[in-house]
Amino acid sequence: MTTLARWARAEWGALYAAVRGPLAERRWRAAPMAVAAVCLTALLHVVHNQAWGHRFVQNAGGVRAEDPLWLALLRTPLSLCVPALDLPVWGALVQILLVFGIAELCLGRWRTLALAYVATLAGTLYARLGIWLGPDSPLGLPASDARVVDTGPSAAVVGLAVFLGWRHRGYVTASLVIVAMVAEVALKENLAGKEHLAAIVAVLVLCAVGELRQRRSRDRAGSGSGAPPIQS
Repeated sequence: MTTLARWARAEWGALYAAVRGPLAERRWRAAPMAVAAVCLTALLHVVHNQAWGHRFVQNAGGVRAEDPLWLALLRTPLSLCVPALDLPVWGALVQILLVFGIAELCLGRWRTLALAYVATLAGTLYARLGIWLGPDSPLGLPASDARVVDTGPSAAVVGLAVFLGWRHRGYVTASLVIVAMVAEVALKENLAGKEHLAAIVAVLVLCAVGELRQRRSRDRAGSGSGAPPIQS
């Protein structure tokens, strides 16, 4: 086995093993949520491009920082399937199918949805904080960004990719995703790039909490196994 093959096995072996079984047994039926999300995203794209549907899609799933918070929270779940303005729809569909599909196979439907929502919500709330801080702050945003529509599914995709990398020891892959998002902000400073970073920060916090819980569980198991036998 070559060095590259050994590295690939170490980086993606655990993820491949988690995906292979369910996918081989049920094929596309193993990830119904991801398939449904792809279909809904495609449908919303078609409706959004109709003269009568543009306003409907924006009212149902378009999230902006200028919106009342309660309205933004109400729209956030559907915003996961509203294609981003600066990303071709086929790109959004591929992202959702691959990343959401792999996450559903590895983490389960509800955990995937919860992580996707947390990542998207982190970006949405950051936009409000950034505009409140103003453009003079390193973390701030110009007031004009309050009218920009949020990232669509991309923040959720980025967050899920980082979490999957941590969960299945694909640390290089997760790091590359993070570096790519940092480079995006450095080269093209915009609302979407900063929302991606906010999503990553939220997911990294969850990873740190999960790592701490695992470490405490191992410590408790180790202290339990090392207890002296009871003398009769």
